[in-house]
Amino acid sequence: MDNVNFTGAPRPVPRNGKKLLKFIPIVIVLALLGGLLFTSFYELNEDEYAVIETLGKPSVVSTPGLKLKIPFIQNKTIVSKATHGLTIGYDQYSGQSIPSESVMITVDYNFVNVDFYVEYRVTDPVKYLYNSDDPVNVLKMLCQSYIRDTIGLYNVDDVITTGKSEIQAAIKEKILARLEQEDLGIALVGITIQDAEPPTAQVQEAFKAVETAKQDAETAINNANKYANEVMPAAKADADEILQQAEAYKTARINEANGQAARFTELYEEYSKYPEITRQRLFYEKVSQIFPNMKVVILGENGTDVSTVLPLDDFAAQN
Repeated sequence: MDNVNFTGAPRPVPRNGKKLLKFIPIVIVLALLGGLLFTSFYELNEDEYAVIETLGKPSVVSTPGLKLKIPFIQNKTIVSKATHGLTIGYDQYSGQSIPSESVMITVDYNFVNVDFYVEYRVTDPVKYLYNSDDPVNVLKMLCQSYIRDTIGLYNVDDVITTGKSEIQAAIKEKILARLEQEDLGIALVGITIQDAEPPTAQVQEAFKAVETAKQDAETAINNANKYANEVMPAAKADADEILQQAEAYKTARINEANGQAARFTELYEEYSKYPEITRQRLFYEKVSQIFPNMKVVILGENGTDVSTVLPLDDFAAQN
């Protein structure tokens, strides 16, 4: 009603208002141009890819800095180069277990709860965006499939205690081969067993007891090896001394035996020359050994005094 007078006729627009109306289209055009110019530039960081789609054809920009794109003709999608992670078996934020993902069966028909953490990064942003609707979800399903397949090849003790590294390596190898086939533009960086335990408290306690027993056994073995390392040098020294004594005793016995053999050879040679005399001499020597304090006097056939006396040295000394 401001532009209508009391007679009902419209009031004339002031001259200044007409000038302002002329500038409105110009302002609108400038605003549109400013908006287009603003949306034509974008900043690309070091850890980002930019996928530029020009009339349906994608291309990749990977060098950081201020970039320009053509409005309405080119569309921009930013893809991170950083390493990302996803969890299997538990919620990444709350830490709550997800039994449908974590409970698995082993080759010895035991149930076990196993949680995994998967690390991945985008290697080809075009394939990442266009080869699959949800490549991260595809990666997760592949991981779950190969995790269950691999866990099913091991017994529960290996999964919970000693076989974790081997299991992780086997799963990673399978996933890498499958990702190469799927060509999703994603690379698996690593997959790690975060936790592995039996599904019930009673079984957990049993496995803890087994693990404690293994640690005690390892401690006992280490202590035994330490004791052996301390005792072995002394035992070797004693053994060397015993061997040396044995060698010396062997040498002495051999020398003694050689001496006795040489003496026997000499006696035999003398015996061969004079058998009767040698036999008598041996007899007298043996009698002297058996009766060391006895004096033996042998009379002649004619009854004369001493013919032969043994031992000769003792008799001569007394006379």
